[in-house]
Amino acid sequence: MSKLKIKSLNFKDFNVAENNFIISFSAVLLGLIAGAVFIAVLGTNPFSAFSYLFRGGLMNIERIGNTLATATILLFVGLSVSFAFKTGLFNIGASGQMLIGGLCATVIALNSSMPRPLLLLVLIIAAMIGGAVWAALPGLLKAVFNVHEVVSTIMMNWIAYWIVYYSVQGYLKAEFIETESRSIAVEHTLRAEWLSKIFGSEYINYGIFLGVLGMILVKIILDKTTLGFELKAAGYNKSGAEYAGIKVNRNIIFSMMIAGALSGLAGLTYYAGYSLNMQIGVLPSQGFDGIAVALLGAGNSVGVALSSLFFGVLHVGKGFMSANTTVPPEIADTIIAVIIYFTATSLLLKRFWSKLQKYKKKTVKEAD
Repeated sequence: MSKLKIKSLNFKDFNVAENNFIISFSAVLLGLIAGAVFIAVLGTNPFSAFSYLFRGGLMNIERIGNTLATATILLFVGLSVSFAFKTGLFNIGASGQMLIGGLCATVIALNSSMPRPLLLLVLIIAAMIGGAVWAALPGLLKAVFNVHEVVSTIMMNWIAYWIVYYSVQGYLKAEFIETESRSIAVEHTLRAEWLSKIFGSEYINYGIFLGVLGMILVKIILDKTTLGFELKAAGYNKSGAEYAGIKVNRNIIFSMMIAGALSGLAGLTYYAGYSLNMQIGVLPSQGFDGIAVALLGAGNSVGVALSSLFFGVLHVGKGFMSANTTVPPEIADTIIAVIIYFTATSLLLKRFWSKLQKYKKKTVKEAD
């Protein structure tokens, strides 16, 4: 009798097909299997290659620090994209918002003599405002003219690209290198000597604490506030929200601005914490990798954090894998692409798990 109850609880009360963790884990597993096939075709032992891949991101405290620094940037972009998802929007303009947020922070950092605590606060505010303003226009176009945000945000990406291109060359150019800005003095950045000493990594910075704070605030806004309820309502059912008296157009703009502010913080963390300068002719790939992070994290703040850590390991470890095997680093990008594919087609995974669960239920009944 007790066995019957346990089995009934496992397969009746717990719906595997609707569990986001199971779906995400399935996508990761399938991505790794696909990567193993590619690696085997290249004539390398997949287990050896994966060992180097994950060791490259985790084998010592310095590499863990590098992984955390990389994951922090992806966390901000993942939160940005997932916030927009939660409110019915698709923010594919995180790269442009990163550029503008990073540009605002870089201009201030290169020309400031403020005390460091005040400077850091100003940099954070400037990056958030830059990203929010850059996302506000697509939100306005969506709200007023129903222009799809995917189209407008892609256009804004390239406008930001060229603004940075001409701004760096015209006003911020380094003395001997024309393709990048002057380097920001370390004391004017998010880098912290005590963090570098702990991890032995120069890349880790205060952005990691901002990322944790961002996770908490996004969770609170979406789940605990009236604004969050209105944003989700406007995104999921525009007509119903309007009928309920919610100002839908205003909330669409607000949603894009909050998403843009998060991407602006990603730009701050990258350009004034990780690299310390801006290069022209580069559209930051993190803006697109963050889409994968958001999809794999299933729009949940904690899920996005775990997803960003996983992708951080892949990004940091792929060079180590390539150096110790004949596998090119692009294989890691291929794994990420396959994971995105399976995550995006999560409906198929849900159907698979649903059918498997029904089969298990049937088997249990027949056995009893």
